[in-house]
Amino acid sequence: MTTPGCWLEDLTWAEAQERFDAGWPVVVPVGAIAKEHGLHLPLKTDWLTARALGQRLAARLPVVVAPVVPFGFYPAFVDYPGSQHLGAETFMAVMRELLGGLIDHGVRRILLLNTGVSTEAPLTIVLSDVYARSGVRAHCANLRLIGRGADHLLEHPDGGHGDERETSIVLALDPRAVRMDRLQPADPDVIAAAAEDARLVARPFRLRGDPAAGEEFTATGALGDPRAATAFKGERILAAVLDDVEAALRAAFPEHFTA
Repeated sequence: MTTPGCWLEDLTWAEAQERFDAGWPVVVPVGAIAKEHGLHLPLKTDWLTARALGQRLAARLPVVVAPVVPFGFYPAFVDYPGSQHLGAETFMAVMRELLGGLIDHGVRRILLLNTGVSTEAPLTIVLSDVYARSGVRAHCANLRLIGRGADHLLEHPDGGHGDERETSIVLALDPRAVRMDRLQPADPDVIAAAAEDARLVARPFRLRGDPAAGEEFTATGALGDPRAATAFKGERILAAVLDDVEAALRAAFPEHFTA
């Protein structure tokens, strides 16, 4: 079955050039392939989400989806075994080069699909730098801010990491990856502290060994209560996210989608 869009990796270089010359938007998903998500979700949670969103977006729209960027700036998770992290400057350099390469090949319509939180600020800087150097105004859709139209389905909307929302998404995509016997809520005081402390928006966990942090912020590595998560909720959250990403693409590049 053919789809309107495609993965960049599935094209030949000539086919890629044809789409770039025709002005197809390129979507660049950013999702960690190894970052802790509590005791019940796999390290690949962000990558799994980014990959699925890219696949479903290509099934909806004439876009080229670039390979998922699997590494990023995740300082809050470095003490959890297996979590991989790039320093801010390294991450920004990687993204500048990836986007710069696309622009060198003629791409002028770019949307980043960012599944992280601590990656938001570095990516904002990167997009500003890219515009200053090339005149190409790329856009970014941050998962934290989109798809909220499905939040009414959640019994425990507070959290933000390994919570009901994120666990529902993984149940929809790869239910066998969820350790259902390890579902447990975070301390309510911990969740409240994260919501009240603006400093923790981009860094929701205190690190072990940080003298200013006191006790470890969360023993499980997760925030929120995932026990009410279901695949049904996950599918509707994913649909809401896709609706928002499609709206963002159509708003950013109306001439492409009305041609």
